[in-house]
Amino acid sequence: MKSAVETLSPTRAKLTVEVPFEELKPSLDAAYKKIAQQINVPGFRRGKVPPMVIDRQVGRGVVLDEAINDVLPQKYVAALEENSLSPLAQPEIEVTKFEDNETLEFTAEVDIRPQIELPSYEGLEASVEDVEVTDEDVEEQLKALRERFATLVDVERPAAEDDFVVLDLKATQDGEVVEGAEVSGMSYQVGRGGMIEGLDEALTGMSAGEEKTFTTQLVGGDLIGQEVDVQVKVSQVQQQELPETDDEFAQLASEFDTIEELTADVRERLGRGKRLEQAAEARDAVLETLLEKVEVPLPEGIVTDELNARRQNIEQQLAQAGITMEKYLEDEGQTQEEFEAELERRVRDAVAAQFLLDEIAKKEELGIDQNELSQHLVRRAQQSGQNPQEFANHMFEHNHIPELVQEILRGKALATIVESAVVKDASGNVVELKNLQPDGTIADPEAQAEAAAEAVEEESSPED
Repeated sequence: MKSAVETLSPTRAKLTVEVPFEELKPSLDAAYKKIAQQINVPGFRRGKVPPMVIDRQVGRGVVLDEAINDVLPQKYVAALEENSLSPLAQPEIEVTKFEDNETLEFTAEVDIRPQIELPSYEGLEASVEDVEVTDEDVEEQLKALRERFATLVDVERPAAEDDFVVLDLKATQDGEVVEGAEVSGMSYQVGRGGMIEGLDEALTGMSAGEEKTFTTQLVGGDLIGQEVDVQVKVSQVQQQELPETDDEFAQLASEFDTIEELTADVRERLGRGKRLEQAAEARDAVLETLLEKVEVPLPEGIVTDELNARRQNIEQQLAQAGITMEKYLEDEGQTQEEFEAELERRVRDAVAAQFLLDEIAKKEELGIDQNELSQHLVRRAQQSGQNPQEFANHMFEHNHIPELVQEILRGKALATIVESAVVKDASGNVVELKNLQPDGTIADPEAQAEAAAEAVEEESSPED
């Protein structure tokens, strides 16, 4: 077999492959055996029909086509290896020359992994926002905790924002009740949102026993986007009473004895969370800095497929939330053109980052072990709300494990870059990333080293 490669672009190549007829012999023999099992010829047992009889019965061309279909994938893969090409998609294969007992020639056009000249990624510099826990942040968390222990008390006054109301809802169009748009006895907090447009405005100022009708558009179902009349009736108005922020509440809601201890713990937990958010911001900033230092050619087919997938995912999430794309764009203050431009920018950056991190993982000779793969499978299952074992079985059955391995390697490559980077916050302080723990605390390197040494010593000590 001979092969030659023509570079059509930095991300697309054309292979021309010549296969001598004698190299088709194994595939030709396999084709005769396969066809012999499929036909009935008087005087011959199934599977024992001679090739010359098959040629007369079904035609030599059918046999040759079967042999070519068998040999093409094999020779295509061999040509990729011979020319050190990494394909990114299925090829477009065309048989350009073939006659019986003559050389087979075919071409294959395919998107390939671009060659990237890696820039230096040691000591990259980036900046992030300060970690700041304000008194307002702490108060908000304490309020949320107090709301878990709140009580609802009926009040004889019009409903206001943050009140709870018990209501009946019924949507009609042309006097007919809309299927699935009728509820009764539902508790709802005024101002919470997430229901139909105009509900909060209608409820504000209504008292128990009052009814009101307003016009709105449905955001789901068969009548999505169409105007309907909504009748709302309030049967109860309830005020939320929160417990006092004192030592008694601290003992009720936590393991602490005093409100000062509880408040300090809330502040500490918020700080850890914000530290993790800062670390995520740092990773993005470092990667963005690296991307600015290198030009990564992108296969347009890969970009288009990713664009379509992300757009579909966004549309599905909006549909599940009962929000139209028009409403979403209005809330975001974006036009459709601005949304599409921003989406394409993010996709191109993401695809470029994948290629770049793959190259860094290869250069650093990074690898993974079975435990890392298992932990990654569990995390991915949790993120998708699936049973870990069922998720793992699905990944293995559909050959998605190589994709997960690549995800882990990219994460390791990014960690390698970030740990060597110099990241400062807005105040000019160097951000500690290397020793940041998953819970947001900063580990003591000396203590870690001592613990590791003790563990090794215990493992190597002889048993009594």
